[in-house]
Amino acid sequence: MIDLDNPPEECISFFKDTLQLLHTSGSSFMVGGALAMFHYTGIIRPTKDLDIFCKSSAYPAILKHFAANGYQTELTDVRWLAKIHKAPYFIDIIFDSVNHNCTIEQDWYDRAPEGILFDTPVRYVPAEELVWCKLYVQNRERHDSADINHLWLRYGKQFDWNHLLMRMDQHWHLLLAQLIIFQFTYPHDYREIIPRDLFDELIKRAQEQYELPPCLEKVCLGPMIDQTQYQIDIKEWDYKSYTIKTV
Repeated sequence: MIDLDNPPEECISFFKDTLQLLHTSGSSFMVGGALAMFHYTGIIRPTKDLDIFCKSSAYPAILKHFAANGYQTELTDVRWLAKIHKAPYFIDIIFDSVNHNCTIEQDWYDRAPEGILFDTPVRYVPAEELVWCKLYVQNRERHDSADINHLWLRYGKQFDWNHLLMRMDQHWHLLLAQLIIFQFTYPHDYREIIPRDLFDELIKRAQEQYELPPCLEKVCLGPMIDQTQYQIDIKEWDYKSYTIKTV
C-alpha cells in the first residue's frame, strides 16, 4: 500500500511518468479511486495503485503506448479492466464496470473537473459518476457506502442531484437506501445537503411498489451489488439473475 500523505520519491516519479505518458498516448482519461476521493473530500488514505478511467475504445492505444515505453501491460479482464506495471507499482485502466451498468462515455469527460496531480494537469471522474459506480459495490470484502457518505458530506452541496437520479433511475432503490443511510449517519447535516424533493420522489416510488402486481419470475438482483454472496440464490434456490426470459 502507498501512503499518499508521505509517498516514496520513486512512487511520485512513477505516478508523474505514467500521467505524462497517458497525455502523450493521445487518449482521453480521468483519475478515479483514492486520488479522486482526495480531490472531492480531502481524505488521504493508503492506496495500492492509481485508478485511470477511459472509454473501452481507448484502452488498446493506452496499453500499446505504455508497452512501447518499457512497461508491462496486462489485459486483466476484457470486460472491464487492464493493468500497467512497473514493479513494484502499477495502475488500473478501468473501461467499464463489473456489472456493465456504468459504461464510460463521452459525457463523463465533458463533465469531468480539472485539477493538478503530481504537477500534471488531469481530469477527475465526475463526482456523480463516482457515486454511481460506488452504489454497486456492496460486497463482504468491500463496501463503498462510507465513501459515498463522505462524498456527499464534503461535496454534496455542489452535486447535480438530477444527474445522479438520471444515472440511477433504473436502480433507484440503491440510491434511496444510501440516502437513508446518509440521513442516519449525519442527522445534523442531511437537510442542507439532500434535496427534499429527491427524497420525497424516491419514497413515493417505494410506496408505489406495493401497488404493482408481483413479479412472476423469481428474480434476485443481488449479484449486481455482490458477485459472490448471492451465488447460492442463483445456483441452489432457483432465482434468476441476469438471464431474461424471451417472449
